[in-house]
Amino acid sequence: MHRFFVPAEAIRETVVEFPEATAHQLARVLRMRPGDHVIVLDNSGWEREVVLEQVARRAATGRVVGKRLAEGEPRVKITLYQAMLKGAKFELVLQKGTELGVVSFVPVITSRTVVGSLGNVSANRLKRWHRIITEAAEQSRRGRLPALQDALMFEHAISQAYRRGGRLIIPYEGETRLSLREALAPNADGEHPFSISLFIGPEGGFSEDEIALAQQAGAFAVTLGPRILRAETAAIAATTAILYELGEWEA
Repeated sequence: MHRFFVPAEAIRETVVEFPEATAHQLARVLRMRPGDHVIVLDNSGWEREVVLEQVARRAATGRVVGKRLAEGEPRVKITLYQAMLKGAKFELVLQKGTELGVVSFVPVITSRTVVGSLGNVSANRLKRWHRIITEAAEQSRRGRLPALQDALMFEHAISQAYRRGGRLIIPYEGETRLSLREALAPNADGEHPFSISLFIGPEGGFSEDEIALAQQAGAFAVTLGPRILRAETAAIAATTAILYELGEWEA
């Protein structure tokens, strides 16, 4: 069944009134008809099975016939602090990160970021990013939309991650000894991390000063192996490896 995120106020007990944009998609794009079933999500972690009762280009309604917890949300909460990237590369990270299970994205401005100021993150770009996240979450059976936070300078991002707590991980091509697996090892009480702040650098990588600042805040600088990965590849690979290592790929 097709899945749609809608505002919470669109659901009134057992009745769903779809936003106009979703109604247009149902009627004109998907050619759905009364009697068809869809899944509706309100970003609460619950999903509702809905049978369509009215489908028109500007308005659509449905009736809730079932409700259950969404099964696509990870137990491990990864916040991805991704340095801004050129062109469509950042959008690729948002899309694939959402599919994999990232719960929050924070765009970061580093010393080597080509996008040189916070003012370059325009309202139109943010709107597009939100749309990419929503479509990826619907496709991948997520129950919640990953948060997209405001862009931060690197030092402010490190400070935020430190205050949040959990495990701070920063892949760095200059690190050759500490592996990602070792950085994810249980603590002294035998507990695996459940909250992770993952920092991924820009095309030119992090500077030595940035790595030093991160380590002062308790971050683990790790190697991702002998090959040098593109920034967007590193984000996807590290996220995948973390979720696999902590059991998120098990049925």
